[in-house]
Amino acid sequence: MAKEPSEQYWYNTKTGQVEFGFESSVVDRVGPFETAAEASHALERLRANSAKWDADEAAED
Repeated sequence: MAKEPSEQYWYNTKTGQVEFGFESSVVDRVGPFETAAEASHALERLRANSAKWDADEAAED
């Protein structure tokens, strides 16, 4: 069973820090992630997802 979001890790895009639970405003948080290590790589994951979506969209055209 998945943990509650308040008991998971988040990446704060404003500070660049990993947080546990709802420490910061929702507009500054990306997540949730199971581990602090996963959260620390949030920007890499977002960039990879964005590139994949761009490629998928280009392939549909």
